Amino acid sequence: MTRRYPDAPRVGIGIVVLRGDEVLLIRRGQPPAMGAWSLPGGGQELGETAEAAARRELREETGLEIGPLWLAGTVDSIHRDASGRIEYHYTIIDFAADYQGGEARPGGDASAVAWVGEAAFDAFDLGEAARRIIARARYLRI
Repeated sequence: MTRRYPDAPRVGIGIVVLRGDEVLLIRRGQPPAMGAWSLPGGGQELGETAEAAARRELREETGLEIGPLWLAGTVDSIHRDASGRIEYHYTIIDFAADYQGGEARPGGDASAVAWVGEAAFDAFDLGEAARRIIARARYLRI
């Protein structure tokens, strides 16, 4: 199944990494949201569990390893082209974890990383869905 103009939604995985009052954000280096700041994550691979995908994507995009994960929620990400056709459609399963240590560095699909407090979300143009998932991750924190 292709990512662009799919015939069915694809499964995406996101991860909210919490460090005190900050959350880890990455700048997307590829479409569909190239240049945008978001939570780390990406596509689940065939034969891979959702939790394993979250750990892999975090490692690839930031170099970080984390401990226990909890489910923060789901988000539907649907992008239409200029003619209204669905160009991308992801159902994103978002996990959360507490920061364990190490230095975050951009890799894989990420062109930059940043630890950001809620007061700075506007400066990073963080979308409503990501804000909602971050708030839910904090609420459900183990």
